[in-house]
Amino acid sequence: MTGSIHRVPLPEWRDPASVFAALYRTSPYAFWLDAGEGARTGHSYLGSASPASRFVTASVPDGTVTVSAAGRPAVPAQTLPGTVFEFLHDDLDLRGAGAGAGGDPGDGPGDDPDDDAGDFRLGWVGWLGYELGAQTVGTPAHVSRYPDAALLEVHRMLDFDHTAGTVTAVARQCPGEPPGAARAWATGTRRALAELPARASVPAEPLPARAVPARWRHDDDRYADLVHRCQASIRDGDAYQLCLTNEILVDVHPDPVQAYLLLRTGSPSHHGGLLRFGDTALLSASPEQFLAVTPGGRITTKPIKGTRARSRRPARDRALRAELEASVKERAENLMIVDLMRNDLGRIAELGSVSVPSLLAVESYAHVHQLVSTVEARLAPGVSAVDAVASCFPAGSMTGAPKISAMTLLGALEEGPRGIYAGAFGYLGRDGAVDLAMVIRSIVLDPSGASIGTGGGITALSDAGEEIEETRIKAAALLAVLGARPPRTATGQGQV
Repeated sequence: MTGSIHRVPLPEWRDPASVFAALYRTSPYAFWLDAGEGARTGHSYLGSASPASRFVTASVPDGTVTVSAAGRPAVPAQTLPGTVFEFLHDDLDLRGAGAGAGGDPGDGPGDDPDDDAGDFRLGWVGWLGYELGAQTVGTPAHVSRYPDAALLEVHRMLDFDHTAGTVTAVARQCPGEPPGAARAWATGTRRALAELPARASVPAEPLPARAVPARWRHDDDRYADLVHRCQASIRDGDAYQLCLTNEILVDVHPDPVQAYLLLRTGSPSHHGGLLRFGDTALLSASPEQFLAVTPGGRITTKPIKGTRARSRRPARDRALRAELEASVKERAENLMIVDLMRNDLGRIAELGSVSVPSLLAVESYAHVHQLVSTVEARLAPGVSAVDAVASCFPAGSMTGAPKISAMTLLGALEEGPRGIYAGAFGYLGRDGAVDLAMVIRSIVLDPSGASIGTGGGITALSDAGEEIEETRIKAAALLAVLGARPPRTATGQGQV
């Protein structure tokens, strides 16, 4: 959908949390891609469906994509054969965007064929569920209770530039709208935000603690058995590493905005997000960038493998960080995924452009230290950003290596769908820009309650007890947000 873009700067900075609460808290289709509480770099984007917005869901078992009108619920939905990647490829029309071609008027890639800015200039926001891997890789898939993909077409949003300290209302004039509708929305939003106090903030009020049981798909004994079965497959030469996961269900129904405010306060991250699409909401404090693509064709992925808990005691915390840096097992785990991602990117990259500018760096978050590597490349001529996403999905850090074998083995071992967990969420812009984060450290809310995914990479050197402990550490902060009792770790608490 083409049309000119209008950008109206706001005169003063506003806190994204207070703006979301004031403008979008009750919107049935709303998004907040969050650079984090107190962020000093990056962008946050938030908004809701406009009257012209389409909402797209995908079904892997049916091999279909369903397109509805998010802003006009009375309009009948249309179900089409195909994959969500085929839909996006045709809708965005990014053929050759790696060379700076394509995109809508006003989106920018034609203005600068080497544009590597990589910010969001309107397009699609949503999630890609893990089961889409059956279409990208060709492995068997379980049937998820969530849509296998859900994407909202964005024509109106607020862009918070944390580096510059500015807020801009961004709107596209869509076909069929009255003349000046986009600019009228932008100026009207500017007036509405001017009425908010400049320093207003929304407190993250704790949810009441409940004695709600957390139902794990696999209990400790079963998970330990699955670790040993993973290691048997590794010894047999069927895989080098397997990212084994578990699902936790909690019978709670919190307000998604209140729960997300708690999550972002307790687990700040550069790739957080709240997506509310009808009766399903994704709340994420993801620390891992799955894939970023700029309009000029630069690709970046930052796989995470290797974890240690944080400690409240500084000396102990430094020791845990040093232990992670020195761990042969964790370093090997990370290197395997780096090689896998280099291979995935190599299929769609310009010859000789794949590089690893950062290897085995430690990033520290509120609850864990992580080993992070960075892999970069440039899109080959004629290859689009959507092609890059499909080539790399699902991320190797959530499958193991080799990918096809790992996914096949894990599908049998885990005995159920991962759903949205272990997929990706973020934006795909009409100018070819993409920024997708991993759906980890995340909560999914729907009418049946809350769902959390957790897991870790299994290698020949793994210890089953330590792997169980890692899943507990990763889940503890998420369960605490829901007011449920967190799992007791080996030290009796979520951190050590």
